[in-house]
Formats: sequence, C-alpha cells, structure tokens
Amino acid sequence: MNYELARQLRRNQTPPEVLLWSCLRKNRLCNTGFRRQHPIGPYVVDFYCFEKKLIIEVDGEVHSIPEQMLKDRERQQNLEAMGFHFLRFKAKEVMSNLEGVLASIELYLTKESVLPVQPHPQP
Repeated sequence: MNYELARQLRRNQTPPEVLLWSCLRKNRLCNTGFRRQHPIGPYVVDFYCFEKKLIIEVDGEVHSIPEQMLKDRERQQNLEAMGFHFLRFKAKEVMSNLEGVLASIELYLTKESVLPVQPHPQP
C-alpha cells in the first residue's frame, strides 16, 4: 500500500480538496465518516467512505489529458471490480458549486439501494 504517498498527498491537498474536506470531515455530511487521501491496494483515493464503500475523486485539469483519462478509467474499473463505488467531480465544480456537489454526495449516501450487508438469519 502507498501509505507514504497518502501522507504526502494529505500534506499537499489542492484548494478544492481542502474545501471539500472541510465539509466531509468529522462526520459533517449525513453523519457519515470519510477518510482523505486513503490508500486502497496500489491506489490512493481522494476521499473514502468505508461504510458505503464510496470513493470520491476531485479531478483537476490534468485529468482532462487523454493519457490521464485512460489511466483514471482503468483505475476506476479496477476499484469497481473490488466492489467500490465512485463519484467524480471536477475541481472547478467543487469551487464554484460546492452546495451542488454536497447535495450529490448526500443523495448517494442516503439512497436506499446502497444498504449495508445484512447478516444471514440464524437457522
């Protein structure tokens, strides 16, 4: 796992990441916990909600370069194959429409189709 890279990324967050983190930290959104710059296997994701297996990515300008878009798509497919779910937002959107971004995250967190696994009933 990339623990050192995750620490380094936490120390050097972009302004959109800092802004979004200020709204997600300490269970501020839907009383749901998030981690920032969290390592998962060979990857480090921007924000991660363990309870919902939700990854939130904030994509800056570099993510619009075709080569980076291919890497992002492959990375996302690999993580989705492991059972994780994704929400992606452009950095500009976080800065200009934070309320809309938070509403989208809240909608995902509260939708009924993403329920925790229920234990099997005892025979």
